[in-house]
Amino acid sequence: MRSLRVSVSLAATAVITVPVAAVTVLAVMSARNEAMRPDTSPVEMRYLCSFAVVPPRSDLLPGDVSNVVVGWAETQHCVRNRNADSTEVEWFNQVPSKPVRVGDITFDDTIDADTIITCGADYSSAVVIPELSLWPFTDATKIRYKYVADNGYTRTVPPEDVPLRPDDRARLQQAQRALNTRVLLLTFGAVLLSTLFGCVVWLATSRMLRPVEAIRREMADITEHDLTRRVPVSRNRNEIAELADTVNATLDRLETAVQDNRRFVADASHELRSPIAALRAELEIATTHPSQADWPAVVDAALADTERLQHLASDLLLLARLDHDSTATATASRIAGDDVLDLTALIRDQTNIRRSRHTLTTDLPDHPVSARGRRALLDRLLGNLLDNAERHATTTITVRLSTANDQAILEVLDDGPGIPPDDHERVFDRFTRLDDARTRDTGGTGLGLPIARRIATNHAGTLQAVDPDVGGARFVVTLPLTP
Repeated sequence: MRSLRVSVSLAATAVITVPVAAVTVLAVMSARNEAMRPDTSPVEMRYLCSFAVVPPRSDLLPGDVSNVVVGWAETQHCVRNRNADSTEVEWFNQVPSKPVRVGDITFDDTIDADTIITCGADYSSAVVIPELSLWPFTDATKIRYKYVADNGYTRTVPPEDVPLRPDDRARLQQAQRALNTRVLLLTFGAVLLSTLFGCVVWLATSRMLRPVEAIRREMADITEHDLTRRVPVSRNRNEIAELADTVNATLDRLETAVQDNRRFVADASHELRSPIAALRAELEIATTHPSQADWPAVVDAALADTERLQHLASDLLLLARLDHDSTATATASRIAGDDVLDLTALIRDQTNIRRSRHTLTTDLPDHPVSARGRRALLDRLLGNLLDNAERHATTTITVRLSTANDQAILEVLDDGPGIPPDDHERVFDRFTRLDDARTRDTGGTGLGLPIARRIATNHAGTLQAVDPDVGGARFVVTLPLTP
């Protein structure tokens, strides 16, 4: 049972782990994408650059440029672009956040009074996005950054190539640390949820299989010497309770079969011992007084006992073979391979060759009645019924054959003492003799009727003892008709 619980728990845990893992991955990816969106970047850079454009001085040599600098109060950093081939020279200085006055604009060189100076300003912005890693143990100081400008320019650079203030760099690194923490928490939560679910399934499976384990232990303790024990039945009427009921019903049938087998062995031993004891006694008496023995009578008695032993052994062998045939293959498939027989002709042939001291009458249809079966066995069935009627009839034995509801109905009747209603089923038990109807001295082995019923059963039919219309005994055999 432990392996079953483990298998069920692992299967259930795997089933719940797949969607939990998928949700965890989606949540981590969503958090990473959210942190890497440009509008959520913790670092935003804005630039407002001033520029002044002046014509080149006439006294400069070719290739030289003017050294005029436009300084707009406390400049810190601005991208500078100089184009020597241009007719104009540009200087770009970052404009501080405070207002710029006209007097703050100074020049390091003189400019003619009629020189036209063109001034302007250029605004630009950019964000720095951290390239976050899903690995929860990533070093936040070594992640790469993506520089995204408002004009669409994008570039991924190492952390040392981005000039950032310490607090801005700390915010970018904190994004990676926050993602690391979230990944660890989500992973731990997913593992914890799957583990808890597996534990719940384990406990539920253990509780559910507890009655099955009780059934297994009880079945393991039951032996052929103690078939009276039964498995416990759960009070909850569920499938396990139905399983326990089925097991108990099977044990009931097994106990009945074992008891019948023991009784059969005991009865067979008794039946075999009686003729053997009689034969031994006769021979011992004859050999003790050989001169006084009637040897022809002794031989005749010995032959009679030997014949009785032979009949008994043959019946036991046939009964064992019939029992094996009834369990070895399905009845329907076995009968499908048998021959189609005419029961009318079979009964007529059996009764014509039979020698009886009673009046034997037949009531047969004038048309064939077909059924599938083995002729030797059906001959034996009819012969056993006629032998039984021969022993107990007073004057008349009647054999009838008819059809009804796709069944062939064979009846054997006698006018003997009959069978009490309470013994209608008991007469089919092996080695059964009714006190007032059958004795061992009549020559029967006590196996004729059981053999006949087993033959009928193996041919998908039935054999029953029923109440006759008048006195005597009446046995009815039903066999399926063949179209």
